[in-house]
Amino acid sequence: MESIDLNSPELYINREHSLLEFNFRVLAQALDETLPLLERLNYLCISCSNLDEFYEVRVASLIQMAEMDPNLVSSDGLTINEQFDKISIKAHELVAEQYRVLNEVLIPCMEAENIRFLRRDRWSPAQKAWLEKYFNEELLPILTPVGLDSAHPFPRILNKSLNFIISLTGKDAFGRNSGRAILQAPRALPRIVQLPVTETDSGPYDFVFLSSIIHAFVNELFNGMMVKGCYQFRVTRNSDFFVDDDAIDDLMLAVEGELAMRNYGDEVRLEIDGNCPEETVNFLLARFDLKPDRLFLANGPVNLSRMQTILSMVERPDLKFTPFKSSVPPALGRNKDIFASIRKQDILLHHPYESFSPVVDFIRQAAADPDVLAIKQTLYRTGVDSPIVAALIKAARAGKEVTVVIELRARFDEKDNIGLAAKLQEAAAHVVYGVVGYKTHAKMCMVLRKEGSTLRNYVHLGTGNYHPKTARLYTDYGLFTCEKELGEDVRRVFMQLTSLGKVSKLNKLLQSPFTLHHGIMKMIDREIENAKKGKPARIIIKVNAVVEEQAIQALYRASQAGVEIKMIVRGVCCLRPGVPGVSENIEVRSIVGRFLEHTRIYAFCNGGDWAVYASSADLMNRNMFRRVEVCFPIADKRIAERILNDLDAYLRDNAQAWQLQSDGQYRHLRADNQPIYQVQTELLKAFCG
Repeated sequence: MESIDLNSPELYINREHSLLEFNFRVLAQALDETLPLLERLNYLCISCSNLDEFYEVRVASLIQMAEMDPNLVSSDGLTINEQFDKISIKAHELVAEQYRVLNEVLIPCMEAENIRFLRRDRWSPAQKAWLEKYFNEELLPILTPVGLDSAHPFPRILNKSLNFIISLTGKDAFGRNSGRAILQAPRALPRIVQLPVTETDSGPYDFVFLSSIIHAFVNELFNGMMVKGCYQFRVTRNSDFFVDDDAIDDLMLAVEGELAMRNYGDEVRLEIDGNCPEETVNFLLARFDLKPDRLFLANGPVNLSRMQTILSMVERPDLKFTPFKSSVPPALGRNKDIFASIRKQDILLHHPYESFSPVVDFIRQAAADPDVLAIKQTLYRTGVDSPIVAALIKAARAGKEVTVVIELRARFDEKDNIGLAAKLQEAAAHVVYGVVGYKTHAKMCMVLRKEGSTLRNYVHLGTGNYHPKTARLYTDYGLFTCEKELGEDVRRVFMQLTSLGKVSKLNKLLQSPFTLHHGIMKMIDREIENAKKGKPARIIIKVNAVVEEQAIQALYRASQAGVEIKMIVRGVCCLRPGVPGVSENIEVRSIVGRFLEHTRIYAFCNGGDWAVYASSADLMNRNMFRRVEVCFPIADKRIAERILNDLDAYLRDNAQAWQLQSDGQYRHLRADNQPIYQVQTELLKAFCG
């Protein structure tokens, strides 16, 4: 049989195409009539903010790559220009569908629930009078229009800010008229204004967009002149800043310097009112040096993600997800001494079904315990008012040895992390920023405790961030253990991050950029050998993304050898399943539901003696080779079995699952004459009652 070239471009799905496909799956939730109405609106907003980030980071990165090497070809065989063409087609389809869903589906549904967005032509005389008063008292004093002429150059436009380009006729007091002005809406202004109950006739939930108010009364800004047209627009900029690792002495100063420029990176996209005249559109395109493929005409507000504020403004529990109370495992609930509980057995937490509070309590107890000598912690994203940071500060002030590895370059959280670093340093904690050139993405906390004449390491290892708020929104696993060898491994990884030295040999942990990729490849190869010997051979992988080519090829080889491979991949997947002779034994599905699927699990049948690993790392080049990640074994057979049962539940989902087809499209799996099984709902029932 002729061998198949596993490098063939036909075997790979374009990464950018796959990421845009994910956003179509998110948007599809907005059409699901079984979901609460306001949550459907939220899914629409999420798809919009995701597209913002796609242009800020992915498209911006491709532009930079094109400047360095325009002939660069991706693994799927596309040149950068070909990728731009495909991105433009897919992104414009997505934006058109977003506005269709808003205007034709969600707004009518909300009106039926007396939640209204009033256009200018629907304002009553009393509402118009109230809004005019609001404009004059709340907006007019802080709005600053800029007339465009030789003395007033085109202003710098902030990334993703709301702006208006205004066409004018007539002359002002100085005899000037360039014909155009720019008005920037300050970010402090609410993008949606709620009318008082006294000015509504349908209940308390009548809203008006800020853009509508400005448009209606923009004449007030140009005394004695006539406004011919007023059109909202928004510019998206490159936000993936660059820090030269070889040319910096102080990483914090370098990151702070780049942060100051993030709002003014290169332009990558222009959104503008769909009614804007072609002449004005071309003027803006030329001003921002953008081609027409980066232009998006809006059939409504230019920033739909701002509509997320409606969820907090509308008090309608019947239109939102039912609140839930996360449970606490019995092993922790019975014993207030968390260290005693961990000594008895390893403890697994599955967030958000199980509470994140034990993780906070772990650090709080360590801070207050006189027998605790040291705490070491990694922080990637944790929030501004983090109870984790508060506990670490308390521990440092109590005289304990506190070491915190903060990743300053956690995208879009850089500013918050700089502030956290300053707070911790003020409390005399040791703060380091990991290893230059490698983001520290590992999720680890270690507590060193003196117990009689011995020292014991208690560790928490997780698949997600130490962030109490996202722990309510993301699914993640966290493991408490005081197993000696694993604790020693964690200590050695912290030593690498804070000191200097050769790579330490680890007992059980796999760590990138050193052993993680090799370890996964080795376990895939073991399944291949078992399949050839007629032994049970199966792989289950649950991650956020699959991009790394060597791992994809190893999975192709495993499929060819007869290994059954099940993959649960939330977002990007460049692996192409179902290709005859290559990947017919691989199934890829994506779960999109109430919670963002974030757990990373690598499970290998191992001849029937399952090897189960949890990790902070996805199957991506950056996670395997350019970050510090950890992948930890689940040694406790009881916990490993529980995780395998969870994976089986995800593979049974027939309501929120989408199956990847060999052509790169996703098919929504629906229950046909079978009971509906929705894994997130079932887990909520099991853990939260």
